[in-house]
Amino acid sequence: MRPPIAAVGAFAMIVAGWGSVALAGPTDSGVPASDQRALSDSYETGPDVSRDFDRVLLEQQTQAQAEQLIQAQAEVRSDSQAKADELQTEADALRANQWVLPVTGYRISGRFGDVNSLYGKGHSGLDLAGPSGSTVVSVAAGTVIAAKYSGNCGNMTQIKLDAQDLVIMYCHQSRITVEVGQHVQAGETVGYTGSTGRSTGPHLHVEAKPGGGKSVDVEPYFREHNVTV
Repeated sequence: MRPPIAAVGAFAMIVAGWGSVALAGPTDSGVPASDQRALSDSYETGPDVSRDFDRVLLEQQTQAQAEQLIQAQAEVRSDSQAKADELQTEADALRANQWVLPVTGYRISGRFGDVNSLYGKGHSGLDLAGPSGSTVVSVAAGTVIAAKYSGNCGNMTQIKLDAQDLVIMYCHQSRITVEVGQHVQAGETVGYTGSTGRSTGPHLHVEAKPGGGKSVDVEPYFREHNVTV
């Protein structure tokens, strides 16, 4: 028995509808074919936005890192220069306050305050006896304020120190090698030992005069500046 023509026609229409749905339905990826084509077209023809963004960001980061490196190097140089300046300042201060012995190869033949027939009421300085012609040097940095023959002192030199209000006087030299107004450093030659003036033999007589006034014992000044007489 044949099915009615109307039923056959209705079945055909249903099959046709299913085919249309299948063609327009999702693909294996779950994205409709029409949407896949649209995405594919945009990939092929659209701008590479992400690539342009990454390049700009990279340039910005590179510039920032370069600036940081330059700043870090400048800070290192600044710190190094500051440290060098600090060390130089310390060295200058040490040099300005440095003391040394005025002669070498000596023996102490008289101290401050000694009393005898030669010194009278009291010895005014420190006597360092040794061979005539031994080199005499400035005990510290200062300026020569006197350089001449002076009675009992013989050939005498006075130096006003830079670092403190103190005058150091050297007596009985055989020869003076500096002149008034000359600036000398610690250890710089100022003359040579002898026995000029009131003296019983070659030696260097050293006095300390605070403010250029009355003489006081010079040995405490040597000890203060770590010099052993």
